[in-house]
Amino acid sequence: MDLVIGPLDLSAHVDEALAVQAVAFGLGADEVAVRRQIVLRHMTYPGARALGATVGGTLVGFVYGMPNDRTHWWSTVVEPYLRARHNDLWLDDSFVITELHVHPQHQNRGIGRTLITTITDSAAEPRSILSAIDTDSPARGLYHSLGYQDLARQVLFPSAPKPYAVMGAPLPLRRR
Repeated sequence: MDLVIGPLDLSAHVDEALAVQAVAFGLGADEVAVRRQIVLRHMTYPGARALGATVGGTLVGFVYGMPNDRTHWWSTVVEPYLRARHNDLWLDDSFVITELHVHPQHQNRGIGRTLITTITDSAAEPRSILSAIDTDSPARGLYHSLGYQDLARQVLFPSAPKPYAVMGAPLPLRRR
């Protein structure tokens, strides 16, 4: 496997990335169209950056994130849940992992771990936050192994069919 992980111009490769996300996350065409606009908007935010994982020149995984801003939509949704658990300070001085997806045919090979640790290694912020579907999943297992802890659970996003957990970890992430 000639895996290459490096910077990704996500705006230029948004359709390839969303094709990976659609397979990994089970998204339909309508949801991909909505997310396309979101990704393109996110990539205009200060400090937003992305990494891609390619095998044989084909994108098989990606991660993107940015310094958190309390005025962004995600923060406004999760803030009451975090505040209820006295964890809302995690919204300050944090690098938020907005999306991390690896094509199912390439999962369980350390690609997701390498993507998230590499992008957070260059973060100026002292901690990282993210949200993940609130189930006992391989993704949440990965995040826990990296040092992420649950900051709030059963977080409901508008139009999301399942509740999420908001997780946070000090940087640098724990290595295994």
